[in-house]
Amino acid sequence: MTTETSTGVTAGPAAPTSSAQVALRPVAPGAATITGGVWHARAEANRTRTIPAGAELLRTAHNLVNLEIAAGTAEGEAVGPIFADSDVYKWLEAAAWEYGRSGGEDLLATQHEIAELLTRAQAEDGYLNSVVQLREHERYRNLPWSHEHYCAGHLIQAAVAHARTTGGRELLDVATKVADHLVATFGPGKTEDVDGHPVIEMALVELYRETGTRAYLDLARWFVDARGHGIIEGHGHAPTYFSDRVPVREATTVEGHAVRAVYLAAGAADVAAETGDTELLAALQRQYDSMERTKQYLTGGLGARWEGESFGDPYELPNDRAYAETCAAIGGVQWAWRMLLATGEARYADQIERMLLNGVLSGISLDGTEFFYVNPLQLRSDAHPEGDRSPAHGRRGWFECACCPPNVMRTLSSLAGYLATTGQDTSGNPAVQIHQYAPGSVSGAGLDLDVETAYPWDGGVRVTVRRAPEGPVTLALRVPGWAEGATLHGEPVPAGQYASVTRTWSTGDAVTLDLPMSPRFTVADDRVDAARGCVALERGPLVYALEAADQPDGVVVDDVRVDPGSAVTAEHREDLLGGVTVLRLRGHQGSAPPSDARSPYATAGTREHATRGEAVTLTAIPYHVWANRGPQPMRVWLPVVEH
Repeated sequence: MTTETSTGVTAGPAAPTSSAQVALRPVAPGAATITGGVWHARAEANRTRTIPAGAELLRTAHNLVNLEIAAGTAEGEAVGPIFADSDVYKWLEAAAWEYGRSGGEDLLATQHEIAELLTRAQAEDGYLNSVVQLREHERYRNLPWSHEHYCAGHLIQAAVAHARTTGGRELLDVATKVADHLVATFGPGKTEDVDGHPVIEMALVELYRETGTRAYLDLARWFVDARGHGIIEGHGHAPTYFSDRVPVREATTVEGHAVRAVYLAAGAADVAAETGDTELLAALQRQYDSMERTKQYLTGGLGARWEGESFGDPYELPNDRAYAETCAAIGGVQWAWRMLLATGEARYADQIERMLLNGVLSGISLDGTEFFYVNPLQLRSDAHPEGDRSPAHGRRGWFECACCPPNVMRTLSSLAGYLATTGQDTSGNPAVQIHQYAPGSVSGAGLDLDVETAYPWDGGVRVTVRRAPEGPVTLALRVPGWAEGATLHGEPVPAGQYASVTRTWSTGDAVTLDLPMSPRFTVADDRVDAARGCVALERGPLVYALEAADQPDGVVVDDVRVDPGSAVTAEHREDLLGGVTVLRLRGHQGSAPPSDARSPYATAGTREHATRGEAVTLTAIPYHVWANRGPQPMRVWLPVVEH
């Protein structure tokens, strides 16, 4: 495959080329670090427990063994789903980013071992899928369900991460051979087919960015534009589930399988950036607007239906039956990041914050060893677990379909890449933007900066200059959309934008941003039936929940009611759940229907609908830490006391 000249990539996840039409660019590799707080604790658990355990579980579940059999170093038959290889590749990507973050020769050695294994397992023409190869299936005979491009995409993403963090090419050589095979096989005038599970689009664009091979970008663009023209329907499948009912450029919302939909959109955003396709970008903005407005949970969770793991209709957002797959929130972050780079709009950074701190972080336990596949906003008393994904089990150590655990691993190991970007201000001055707040450091636009904060527990953020260039540079700090009343050096700054300071900086100069952290009650659009007549509690970027363990004896979480006019107090508890800020509020223990009631229904006026009940003090915890003390009743949306 012919390679063009260097593209000038800034290494890191989703790194646009120098010619890409984007407003912002990621900071250089290692230029953003997290040294304390919530994210550091989770990243360390990921390093010391989650990633090492993941490697062992992939062997126990036979994913690695499948590849060894395909490589001729073991004997046996393939075990597991047809996409079993993809979990190995996501783990490999996590290992690569983690090596770049914290080092570790054992981690590097394992990557080399797996790269050698893949080299041996790969077919001469570049095809690689151990399950298909071992079961002697015809290649690509059922792309809507076979996930062959999906597996290839995750392999490519892992290879790019490995190359960028280690400098090694052995995994990249396997990935480029796979990509060359795809270029030779698919596209106009060749096999005109698309995979039922997008991700290859993102991967091919990133491989183009790494290698400069234009054919990879061209194929990614073809895959994006081929959807919505009857290809999957031609296989005899309903197209909605596969995001294949409407062409991407014409779609006005997201639909179907939530993970597939957001992965496709993220890949399309990459294509738009690298080709300067403003029409495609505008379509993606419309789709994101619609998703955020009508199909997203308060937690940032995506996917309302267990059936098809899918987005439902607009405002169809049930609480106890929420699917909100962990992978969908991760895909939502990936899409929002690409939209942030393309547009520079703060609202996409707000979305990343909401999804990461609520919809993604809920998917893994505090100790990093157990996972949620499904993230509901309510678990009822006496809930009965059905299937291994049921949250009534609590988090699980692994799943038969284990897409979420290694997805969380790669997200946590690459998290620092989402902190900051560089660009230019409106006057053409170099600028650095800080989007997410955590203790650590950021370097960009010639500035080396130290960040001090106890966020998300405290709203104070202090940024100090450690090194500065000559001439003016703009430092821009995101003011979240919820942060009405925020100040920069004591002066009010508008919420939902960036507070910027442009000057010639000196070592020791500091900027202080203060974000108000008063607890607030949130209401939903009346069309969200499941939340009508209810309120939710938020503080800063965090969504809160009532969990049974924190309530007074005899209080049933299912039955409580709250008064949104009452005061809410905050207290930081270092001794609870790894150190969290809890909220306390007055509520009432509602009364249940009469014990002799034959039905939960009665003629209006013949049974008191909602008694105020006994006054109680309720305690709310951040939603993302629920179920760390075992599965128990929990709810986010709280019915309001009727006056």
